[in-house]
Order: sequence, then C-alpha cells, then structure tokens
Amino acid sequence: VQLQASGGGLVQAGGSLRLSCVASGSIFVINSMGWYRQAPGKERELVASIDNSGRADYADSLEGRFTISRDNAKNTVYLQMSSLKPEDTAVYYCVADLYTVSRVRAPYVWGQGTLVTVSS
Repeated sequence: VQLQASGGGLVQAGGSLRLSCVASGSIFVINSMGWYRQAPGKERELVASIDNSGRADYADSLEGRFTISRDNAKNTVYLQMSSLKPEDTAVYYCVADLYTVSRVRAPYVWGQGTLVTVSS
C-alpha cells in the first residue's frame, strides 16, 4: 500500500493550490484520510482530516481557507488551499487510516510529501 501526493509548488500570497493524494495497493477500505504539514524548524501538524462519510475536521489556525474532500471510488483525498499565506509554506503529507485486503489495519500510512512554497 502506498500514498502518492502531488500538486505542490510555488505560489504568491493570496493564491490557491490544490493538492491530491492517491492511495493504491492491496486496500480493503480506507477509514479516514488527511493532510499534515511540516514547516522548516517546526513539528509536523495536522491540517485537516476526513472520514469515509465525508465528515471533515480542520486545524483552528486555518480560518476556513482550506477545504478537504475525498473521492472514495478513486481512493483519493484533496486539499483545496485558498488565500495562501507565507506561513503556509511547508511540506504537506497525506496520511490514511486503512485496512488491507488481509484485514490488517494500518492506521498511519504516509505519502512522500509535496512542497508548498508561498512567496510574499
């Protein structure tokens, strides 16, 4: 099982980006998916998560600028980021809590990270 994130890049402050993360491999079911980020010199922090019913939770600091969504048929999670600020600069990691086809739970399957740089 692996997660592949994409969509990062360089954007000016006030701009938008959409991140995607696709889970593939021997997956039986994905319970929840989410995004974390890690800025230089800081700890990794939760940005947003979404369960398989579509219920989403967000970090309070985002002030409603980000929206998480998922396509269960495609095992894909998205993060739409708007009104980006320089402090949003970080490596963004996707994560999934899932069961494999062998019914083994893997609560933290991580993607490789995608860099988002917001210039002022």
